[in-house]
Amino acid sequence: MSATSAGAAITLVPVDSAALKQRFIRLPARLHAGDPNWITPLDLERSEALSPKHNPLFAHTDVQFWLAVRDGRDVGRISAQVNRDATDGVGQFGLLAAENDAAIVKALFDTAEAWLKARGMREALGPFSLSINEETGLLVAGHDTPPMLMMGHDRPYLGGLVEAQGYAKAKDVYAYLCDITQPWPKPVQGLLRRPLGPSVQLRHLSFKHYRRDIEQITSIFNDAWSANWRFEPLTAADTDHLAKAMRPILSERMVWFVDVDGEPAGFGVALPNLNEAIADLDGRLLPFGWAKLLWRLKVRGVTGARVPLMGIRKRHAHGIIGSTLPFLIIDAMRTEGLKRGFQRAELSWILEDNLPMRRINESLGGVAYKTYRVYRKALA
Repeated sequence: MSATSAGAAITLVPVDSAALKQRFIRLPARLHAGDPNWITPLDLERSEALSPKHNPLFAHTDVQFWLAVRDGRDVGRISAQVNRDATDGVGQFGLLAAENDAAIVKALFDTAEAWLKARGMREALGPFSLSINEETGLLVAGHDTPPMLMMGHDRPYLGGLVEAQGYAKAKDVYAYLCDITQPWPKPVQGLLRRPLGPSVQLRHLSFKHYRRDIEQITSIFNDAWSANWRFEPLTAADTDHLAKAMRPILSERMVWFVDVDGEPAGFGVALPNLNEAIADLDGRLLPFGWAKLLWRLKVRGVTGARVPLMGIRKRHAHGIIGSTLPFLIIDAMRTEGLKRGFQRAELSWILEDNLPMRRINESLGGVAYKTYRVYRKALA
Protein backbone atom coordinates (compact mmCIF):
# COMPACT_ATOMS: atom_id res chain seq x y z
CA MET A 1 0.00 0.00 0.00
CA SER A 2 1.22 3.54 -0.77
CA ALA A 3 0.29 7.06 0.31
CA THR A 4 1.66 10.42 -0.80
CA SER A 5 2.90 13.38 1.26
CA ALA A 6 4.43 16.48 -0.32
CA GLY A 7 5.18 14.48 -3.45
CA ALA A 8 6.99 11.67 -1.60
CA ALA A 9 5.37 8.24 -1.71
CA ILE A 10 4.98 6.31 1.54
CA THR A 11 5.04 2.56 0.99
CA LEU A 12 3.87 0.06 3.61
CA VAL A 13 6.10 -3.01 3.49
CA PRO A 14 4.95 -6.24 5.20
CA VAL A 15 7.71 -7.60 7.43
CA ASP A 16 8.29 -11.04 5.98
CA SER A 17 12.04 -11.63 6.27
CA ALA A 18 14.76 -11.60 8.91
CA ALA A 19 16.29 -8.47 7.41
CA LEU A 20 13.00 -6.56 7.48
CA LYS A 21 12.35 -7.74 11.01
CA GLN A 22 15.71 -6.35 12.11
CA ARG A 23 14.87 -3.00 10.49
CA PHE A 24 11.49 -3.09 12.27
CA ILE A 25 13.19 -3.68 15.62
CA ARG A 26 15.87 -1.04 15.14
CA LEU A 27 13.66 1.80 13.86
CA PRO A 28 12.62 3.28 17.26
CA ALA A 29 16.27 3.78 18.25
CA ARG A 30 16.74 6.10 15.26
CA LEU A 31 13.46 7.92 15.87
CA HIS A 32 14.48 8.58 19.48
CA ALA A 33 17.97 9.84 18.62
CA GLY A 34 18.64 12.80 20.89
CA ASP A 35 16.04 11.76 23.47
CA PRO A 36 18.02 11.52 26.75
CA ASN A 37 15.40 9.24 28.29
CA TRP A 38 15.26 6.69 25.50
CA ILE A 39 16.70 3.24 26.23
CA THR A 40 17.07 0.83 23.32
CA PRO A 41 15.69 -2.61 24.21
CA LEU A 42 18.00 -5.55 23.64
CA ASP A 43 17.78 -6.71 20.02
CA LEU A 44 17.81 -10.35 21.14
CA GLU A 45 14.90 -9.85 23.54
CA ARG A 46 12.85 -7.97 20.93
CA SER A 47 13.58 -10.55 18.26
CA GLU A 48 12.35 -13.39 20.48
CA ALA A 49 9.28 -11.40 21.64
CA LEU A 50 8.26 -10.94 17.98
CA SER A 51 9.02 -14.53 16.95
CA PRO A 52 6.38 -17.26 16.55
CA LYS A 53 9.11 -19.71 17.51
CA HIS A 54 9.68 -18.13 20.92
CA ASN A 55 6.50 -16.25 21.91
CA PRO A 56 3.49 -18.50 22.66
CA LEU A 57 1.12 -15.63 21.87
CA PHE A 58 1.46 -16.52 18.18
CA ALA A 59 -0.18 -19.91 18.83
CA HIS A 60 -3.56 -18.22 19.28
CA THR A 61 -3.04 -14.78 17.69
CA ASP A 62 -2.65 -13.71 14.08
CA VAL A 63 -0.04 -10.95 13.84
CA GLN A 64 1.24 -8.79 11.01
CA PHE A 65 4.02 -6.19 11.07
CA TRP A 66 4.61 -3.35 8.59
CA LEU A 67 7.32 -0.80 7.94
CA ALA A 68 6.51 2.57 6.39
CA VAL A 69 9.20 3.50 3.86
CA ARG A 70 9.67 6.85 2.10
CA ASP A 71 12.52 7.75 -0.24
CA GLY A 72 14.24 4.49 0.69
CA ARG A 73 14.18 5.29 4.41
CA ASP A 74 12.17 3.61 7.18
CA VAL A 75 9.90 6.28 8.70
CA GLY A 76 7.34 4.31 10.74
CA ARG A 77 6.13 0.92 11.88
CA ILE A 78 2.97 -0.73 13.23
CA SER A 79 1.57 -4.16 14.05
CA ALA A 80 -1.97 -5.54 13.95
CA GLN A 81 -3.20 -8.49 15.98
CA VAL A 82 -6.31 -10.65 16.13
CA ASN A 83 -6.71 -13.10 18.99
CA ARG A 84 -8.41 -16.11 17.44
CA ASP A 85 -10.07 -16.93 20.78
CA ALA A 86 -11.79 -13.52 20.97
CA THR A 87 -15.42 -13.25 19.89
CA ASP A 88 -16.11 -9.54 20.43
CA GLY A 89 -14.85 -8.24 17.09
CA VAL A 90 -12.07 -6.18 18.72
CA GLY A 91 -8.70 -6.27 16.98
CA GLN A 92 -5.52 -4.68 18.22
CA PHE A 93 -2.64 -2.57 16.99
CA GLY A 94 0.76 -2.12 18.58
CA LEU A 95 4.50 -1.48 18.28
CA LEU A 96 3.70 1.96 16.92
CA ALA A 97 6.57 4.31 16.09
CA ALA A 98 6.77 7.05 13.49
CA GLU A 99 8.34 10.32 12.50
CA ASN A 100 6.35 13.44 13.38
CA ASP A 101 4.31 13.39 10.19
CA ALA A 102 0.54 12.89 10.04
CA ALA A 103 0.75 11.33 6.57
CA ILE A 104 3.01 8.55 7.86
CA VAL A 105 0.74 7.76 10.79
CA LYS A 106 -2.32 7.82 8.51
CA ALA A 107 -0.67 5.35 6.13
CA LEU A 108 0.23 3.06 9.03
CA PHE A 109 -3.28 3.04 10.47
CA ASP A 110 -5.00 2.76 7.09
CA THR A 111 -3.03 -0.41 6.44
CA ALA A 112 -3.48 -1.93 9.90
CA GLU A 113 -7.20 -1.13 9.95
CA ALA A 114 -7.75 -2.66 6.50
CA TRP A 115 -6.04 -5.84 7.70
CA LEU A 116 -8.24 -5.94 10.82
CA LYS A 117 -11.45 -5.29 8.87
CA ALA A 118 -10.57 -8.06 6.43
CA ARG A 119 -10.64 -10.40 9.44
CA GLY A 120 -14.06 -9.24 10.57
CA MET A 121 -12.94 -6.82 13.27
CA ARG A 122 -15.35 -4.01 14.11
CA GLU A 123 -13.05 -2.06 16.44
CA ALA A 124 -9.34 -1.35 16.77
CA LEU A 125 -7.81 -1.09 20.25
CA GLY A 126 -4.25 -0.37 21.29
CA PRO A 127 -1.38 -0.07 21.40
CA PHE A 128 -0.58 -3.50 22.79
CA SER A 129 2.87 -4.85 22.07
CA LEU A 130 1.78 -7.54 21.53
CA SER A 131 -0.87 -8.16 24.20
CA ILE A 132 -2.32 -6.66 27.36
CA ASN A 133 0.00 -9.00 29.28
CA GLU A 134 3.05 -7.43 27.62
CA GLU A 135 3.51 -3.69 26.90
CA THR A 136 0.25 -1.75 27.16
CA GLY A 137 -0.63 1.77 26.08
CA LEU A 138 1.06 4.81 24.56
CA LEU A 139 3.04 7.06 26.88
CA VAL A 140 1.13 10.35 27.19
CA ALA A 141 2.64 11.72 30.44
CA GLY A 142 6.02 11.12 32.03
CA HIS A 143 8.31 11.56 29.05
CA ASP A 144 10.90 13.26 31.27
CA THR A 145 12.11 10.03 32.88
CA PRO A 146 13.44 6.83 31.30
CA PRO A 147 11.24 3.74 31.18
CA MET A 148 11.77 0.79 33.46
CA LEU A 149 12.15 -2.81 32.39
CA MET A 150 9.51 -3.91 29.84
CA MET A 151 7.78 -0.51 29.77
CA GLY A 152 7.27 1.64 26.69
CA HIS A 153 8.61 5.10 25.90
CA ASP A 154 7.11 7.20 23.10
CA ARG A 155 7.69 10.59 21.55
CA PRO A 156 5.34 13.26 22.99
CA TYR A 157 3.90 14.08 19.56
CA LEU A 158 2.65 10.57 18.88
CA GLY A 159 -0.57 10.75 20.93
CA GLY A 160 -1.84 13.72 18.96
CA LEU A 161 -1.11 11.98 15.66
CA VAL A 162 -3.04 8.91 16.81
CA GLU A 163 -6.02 11.01 17.87
CA ALA A 164 -5.96 12.76 14.49
CA GLN A 165 -6.76 9.37 12.94
CA GLY A 166 -10.05 9.20 14.83
CA TYR A 167 -8.85 7.34 17.92
CA ALA A 168 -10.16 8.26 21.36
CA LYS A 169 -9.17 7.25 24.85
CA ALA A 170 -10.44 3.85 25.94
CA LYS A 171 -8.50 3.58 29.19
CA ASP A 172 -5.47 5.04 30.96
CA VAL A 173 -3.02 2.92 32.91
CA TYR A 174 -0.51 4.24 35.43
CA ALA A 175 3.00 3.46 36.52
CA TYR A 176 3.56 4.24 40.21
CA LEU A 177 7.00 5.07 41.56
CA CYS A 178 7.82 4.51 45.23
CA ASP A 179 10.91 5.59 47.18
CA ILE A 180 11.58 2.45 49.19
CA THR A 181 14.40 4.03 51.21
CA GLN A 182 11.77 5.91 53.21
CA PRO A 183 9.93 4.19 56.08
CA TRP A 184 6.37 3.18 55.33
CA PRO A 185 3.76 5.72 56.48
CA LYS A 186 2.53 5.06 60.04
CA PRO A 187 -0.86 3.61 59.00
CA VAL A 188 0.95 1.00 56.89
CA GLN A 189 3.36 0.22 59.71
CA GLY A 190 0.38 -0.34 61.98
CA LEU A 191 -1.25 -2.62 59.42
CA LEU A 192 1.91 -4.70 59.13
CA ARG A 193 2.06 -5.14 62.91
CA ARG A 194 -1.44 -6.59 62.98
CA PRO A 195 -1.31 -10.22 64.20
CA LEU A 196 -2.80 -12.57 61.62
CA GLY A 197 -2.05 -15.87 63.29
CA PRO A 198 -0.30 -19.01 62.07
CA SER A 199 -2.71 -19.50 59.17
CA VAL A 200 -0.93 -16.74 57.21
CA GLN A 201 2.62 -17.53 56.12
CA LEU A 202 5.09 -15.74 53.86
CA ARG A 203 7.56 -17.67 51.71
CA HIS A 204 9.85 -16.70 48.87
CA LEU A 205 10.36 -18.31 45.48
CA SER A 206 12.27 -21.59 45.50
CA PHE A 207 14.43 -22.43 42.51
CA LYS A 208 14.31 -26.03 43.74
CA HIS A 209 10.55 -25.93 43.15
CA TYR A 210 10.67 -23.36 40.35
CA ARG A 211 8.13 -24.97 38.04
CA ARG A 212 5.64 -25.38 40.89
CA ASP A 213 6.02 -21.77 41.94
CA ILE A 214 5.66 -20.40 38.39
CA GLU A 215 2.47 -22.46 37.98
CA GLN A 216 1.17 -21.01 41.24
CA ILE A 217 1.88 -17.50 39.98
CA THR A 218 -0.11 -18.26 36.83
CA SER A 219 -3.03 -19.75 38.75
CA ILE A 220 -3.26 -16.83 41.18
CA PHE A 221 -2.86 -14.26 38.39
CA ASN A 222 -5.68 -15.77 36.32
CA ASP A 223 -7.97 -15.84 39.33
CA ALA A 224 -7.07 -12.41 40.71
CA TRP A 225 -7.40 -10.46 37.46
CA SER A 226 -10.12 -12.41 35.64
CA ALA A 227 -12.66 -9.58 36.02
CA ASN A 228 -10.23 -6.89 34.84
CA TRP A 229 -10.82 -4.90 31.67
CA ARG A 230 -9.71 -6.82 28.56
CA PHE A 231 -8.34 -9.67 30.69
CA GLU A 232 -6.42 -12.34 28.80
CA PRO A 233 -5.53 -15.43 30.87
CA LEU A 234 -2.04 -16.84 30.92
CA THR A 235 -1.95 -20.27 29.27
CA ALA A 236 0.22 -23.28 30.07
CA ALA A 237 2.48 -22.28 27.17
CA ASP A 238 2.67 -18.75 28.57
CA THR A 239 3.71 -20.22 31.90
CA ASP A 240 6.50 -22.22 30.29
CA HIS A 241 7.69 -19.15 28.38
CA LEU A 242 7.50 -17.05 31.54
CA ALA A 243 9.55 -19.56 33.49
CA LYS A 244 12.35 -19.56 30.93
CA ALA A 245 12.34 -15.82 30.24
CA MET A 246 12.35 -14.66 33.86
CA ARG A 247 14.82 -17.13 35.32
CA PRO A 248 18.06 -15.25 34.44
CA ILE A 249 17.06 -12.06 36.29
CA LEU A 250 14.96 -13.50 39.11
CA SER A 251 16.14 -13.58 42.67
CA GLU A 252 14.49 -16.11 44.96
CA ARG A 253 14.02 -13.48 47.67
CA MET A 254 12.46 -10.88 45.36
CA VAL A 255 9.46 -13.09 44.57
CA TRP A 256 7.11 -13.67 47.49
CA PHE A 257 4.04 -15.77 48.15
CA VAL A 258 1.59 -15.59 51.00
CA ASP A 259 -0.19 -18.80 51.98
CA VAL A 260 -3.46 -18.88 53.88
CA ASP A 261 -4.33 -22.16 55.59
CA GLY A 262 -1.55 -23.84 53.65
CA GLU A 263 -2.83 -22.74 50.22
CA PRO A 264 -1.16 -20.10 48.00
CA ALA A 265 -3.32 -16.97 48.26
CA GLY A 266 -1.19 -14.23 46.71
CA PHE A 267 2.16 -13.39 45.16
CA GLY A 268 4.36 -10.50 44.05
CA VAL A 269 7.28 -10.43 41.60
CA ALA A 270 10.00 -7.75 41.68
CA LEU A 271 12.61 -7.60 38.93
CA PRO A 272 15.80 -5.52 38.82
CA ASN A 273 15.47 -2.60 36.42
CA LEU A 274 17.52 -4.09 33.61
CA ASN A 275 17.19 -0.83 31.67
CA GLU A 276 19.73 0.83 33.97
CA ALA A 277 22.29 -1.78 32.96
CA ILE A 278 21.69 -1.65 29.18
CA ALA A 279 21.18 2.09 28.68
CA ASP A 280 24.42 2.56 26.72
CA LEU A 281 24.51 -0.76 24.87
CA ASP A 282 22.29 0.40 21.97
CA GLY A 283 20.43 -2.90 22.15
CA ARG A 284 23.48 -5.01 21.36
CA LEU A 285 25.22 -7.59 23.53
CA LEU A 286 28.16 -8.19 21.20
CA PRO A 287 31.07 -7.94 21.32
CA PHE A 288 31.31 -6.71 24.95
CA GLY A 289 27.70 -6.09 25.96
CA TRP A 290 27.32 -9.40 27.80
CA ALA A 291 30.32 -8.66 30.02
CA LYS A 292 29.09 -5.14 30.79
CA LEU A 293 25.58 -6.35 31.53
CA LEU A 294 26.70 -9.12 33.89
CA TRP A 295 29.12 -6.80 35.72
CA ARG A 296 26.47 -4.14 36.18
CA LEU A 297 23.87 -6.58 37.45
CA LYS A 298 26.09 -8.74 39.64
CA VAL A 299 28.80 -6.34 40.82
CA ARG A 300 27.77 -2.72 40.50
CA GLY A 301 24.08 -3.46 40.80
CA VAL A 302 21.11 -1.31 39.83
CA THR A 303 19.11 1.05 42.02
CA GLY A 304 15.62 0.44 40.65
CA ALA A 305 13.18 -2.43 40.52
CA ARG A 306 9.85 -3.04 38.86
CA VAL A 307 6.89 -5.03 40.17
CA PRO A 308 5.21 -6.26 36.95
CA LEU A 309 3.12 -9.04 38.48
CA MET A 310 1.10 -9.20 41.67
CA GLY A 311 -2.20 -10.71 42.68
CA ILE A 312 -4.41 -11.94 45.51
CA ARG A 313 -6.97 -14.68 44.96
CA LYS A 314 -10.51 -13.32 44.93
CA ARG A 315 -11.65 -15.31 47.92
CA HIS A 316 -8.89 -13.74 50.01
CA ALA A 317 -9.19 -10.20 48.68
CA HIS A 318 -11.57 -8.87 51.33
CA GLY A 319 -11.81 -8.67 55.09
CA ILE A 320 -9.09 -8.04 57.64
CA ILE A 321 -6.71 -10.68 56.32
CA GLY A 322 -7.33 -9.83 52.67
CA SER A 323 -6.63 -6.13 53.20
CA THR A 324 -3.27 -6.97 54.75
CA LEU A 325 -1.92 -9.57 52.30
CA PRO A 326 -0.76 -7.12 49.57
CA PHE A 327 1.15 -5.07 52.16
CA LEU A 328 2.86 -8.19 53.55
CA ILE A 329 4.08 -9.11 50.08
CA ILE A 330 5.22 -5.59 49.17
CA ASP A 331 7.00 -5.17 52.51
CA ALA A 332 8.87 -8.46 52.01
CA MET A 333 10.01 -7.34 48.54
CA ARG A 334 11.04 -3.94 49.92
CA THR A 335 13.07 -5.47 52.77
CA GLU A 336 15.01 -7.70 50.38
CA GLY A 337 15.32 -4.95 47.78
CA LEU A 338 17.01 -2.62 50.25
CA LYS A 339 19.58 -5.33 50.96
CA ARG A 340 20.38 -5.35 47.24
CA GLY A 341 20.79 -1.60 47.00
CA PHE A 342 17.42 -0.82 45.41
CA GLN A 343 16.21 2.69 46.16
CA ARG A 344 12.98 2.90 44.19
CA ALA A 345 10.40 0.56 42.81
CA GLU A 346 7.86 0.95 40.04
CA LEU A 347 4.52 -0.81 40.40
CA SER A 348 3.04 -1.02 36.94
CA TRP A 349 0.86 -0.99 35.21
CA ILE A 350 -2.33 -0.10 37.13
CA LEU A 351 -5.70 0.54 35.45
CA GLU A 352 -7.11 4.00 36.17
CA ASP A 353 -10.29 2.48 37.61
CA ASN A 354 -8.51 -0.16 39.71
CA LEU A 355 -9.12 1.95 42.80
CA PRO A 356 -8.15 -0.68 45.39
CA MET A 357 -4.68 -1.11 43.87
CA ARG A 358 -4.27 2.62 43.38
CA ARG A 359 -5.12 3.22 47.04
CA ILE A 360 -2.54 0.63 48.11
CA ASN A 361 0.16 2.29 46.02
CA GLU A 362 -0.71 5.77 47.25
CA SER A 363 -0.86 4.64 50.88
CA LEU A 364 2.75 3.49 50.45
CA GLY A 365 3.78 6.93 49.19
CA GLY A 366 3.74 5.90 45.55
CA VAL A 367 3.22 8.55 42.87
CA ALA A 368 1.64 7.95 39.47
CA TYR A 369 4.55 9.35 37.47
CA LYS A 370 3.75 7.92 34.05
CA THR A 371 0.45 7.58 32.19
CA TYR A 372 -0.04 5.21 29.28
CA ARG A 373 -3.17 5.51 27.14
CA VAL A 374 -5.07 2.80 25.31
CA TYR A 375 -7.01 4.11 22.30
CA ARG A 376 -10.00 2.75 20.46
CA LYS A 377 -11.72 3.40 17.14
CA ALA A 378 -14.79 1.90 15.49
CA LEU A 379 -13.98 0.40 12.10
CA ALA A 380 -16.57 1.31 9.48
